[in-house]
Amino acid sequence: MASSPEHARLETDLLGGLETDPPGGPETETRAGLESQARAGLESQPEARLHAWLDVSAGVAGDMLLGALLDAGAPLGEVQAAIDAVLPDTVRVSTASVTRAGLRATHARIEPLVSDHPHRLWTQVRELLLGAAALAEPVRAQALDVFERLAEAEARVHGMTAGEVHFHEVGAWDSIADVVGVCAAVPLLGVDSVSAGPVALGSGRSGTAHGELAVPVPGALELARGWEAGSGGAGELATPTGLALVRSLADVCEPLPLMRVAGVGVGAGTRDSPDRANVVRVVLGHVSDPPPSERLWVLEANVDDLDPRVWPDVLSRLVDAGAADAWLTPILMKKGRPAHTLSVLSDDGHRSIVRDLALSLTTSFGIREYAVNRLALERDWRSVPVRGAAVRVKVSLGPDRRIRHVTPEFDDAAGVAAERGVPVRIVLGEASAAAAAAGIRPGVVLDRNRADHRNET
Repeated sequence: MASSPEHARLETDLLGGLETDPPGGPETETRAGLESQARAGLESQPEARLHAWLDVSAGVAGDMLLGALLDAGAPLGEVQAAIDAVLPDTVRVSTASVTRAGLRATHARIEPLVSDHPHRLWTQVRELLLGAAALAEPVRAQALDVFERLAEAEARVHGMTAGEVHFHEVGAWDSIADVVGVCAAVPLLGVDSVSAGPVALGSGRSGTAHGELAVPVPGALELARGWEAGSGGAGELATPTGLALVRSLADVCEPLPLMRVAGVGVGAGTRDSPDRANVVRVVLGHVSDPPPSERLWVLEANVDDLDPRVWPDVLSRLVDAGAADAWLTPILMKKGRPAHTLSVLSDDGHRSIVRDLALSLTTSFGIREYAVNRLALERDWRSVPVRGAAVRVKVSLGPDRRIRHVTPEFDDAAGVAAERGVPVRIVLGEASAAAAAAGIRPGVVLDRNRADHRNET
């Protein structure tokens, strides 16, 4: 299958981004293996959203995340251009292939081109970003969000307003380069969405501009609010800058989601501990969005004293009144009495109508309600000929309109069976066979506008 422009660009980035050292060096064999891995992951990809999952289980810092994104294929030259738009002639980004606890990783190095690297107020950092005319607007907005999160966290820690926050390590040129570089690298990879796993914060004590502090440092803990986190080991494993980037980029904290893996990037921290790999990993993969869900309500009542002959009328009248579905479940109540649970599925607009109707049609003294999300596959209908008549078949479809299920409509089959004097089961079987003969069967892509169907299995 031909690659889409996005896939072609991603393949170029993934493979081109691996060439950070001169060819023929000691890393050539490893790099060739990564190129093969990237190509294998990109071949024959379905049209889907490109997702990036961040493995921060060993901690996270700005340079580690930048190294992982560059290792995953973000073009170094374009990342450098974004940084130059904010800090012209100030820093140079380079990469080096290193090992951490025996694992290969890319270390992003931020090298100074000037001797002065002042610490800045949040307002000064904001002015730098707003004044960078050459910076792409999405990158500017993301970087501003990162620094705003940092400023708000520091403001809470020190009891001041965000505008009064004076960045120390975070306001230096290398931290600004990390933030802008990461915010530029994500869209350069063509990433549509980001999530991350639980983060390791560290333990012990660390020297800061405010003296020696317990780890996790207060700013890191503020940024970890609402995120799954643990110590993960000794030392400061997650910096405020790294946490702010994760919280700004990632929509949700989750384990590695189901995806078709297209590439992996590994970014190294400065320290190399023999007992743990000091790295951040970025996993790029294609994910398909699930069918859209809708918020509905389930209304329930337990009934043990209604004439069972009445139940079919109750169910049909609830559906006629606007319920999405209605059903009975046999139960055993207290004192061993057999009964039924009446369940009604309704949208919010019909909820009060079906609630009142259920109370009037049954002997229940009350109704319990709770909200649910219903995820429904796309549905379509087709007619097939059976014994000289038309029987409709209901078809459920996946996101790519590939048929999942084919079910003959019972009422249609029952009508044909009555007219022809044959059992309903015979007509149902013939309708299923007619649908399969017409190409309406699981695994086939159902054309939206035409009656013919393409089998792409």
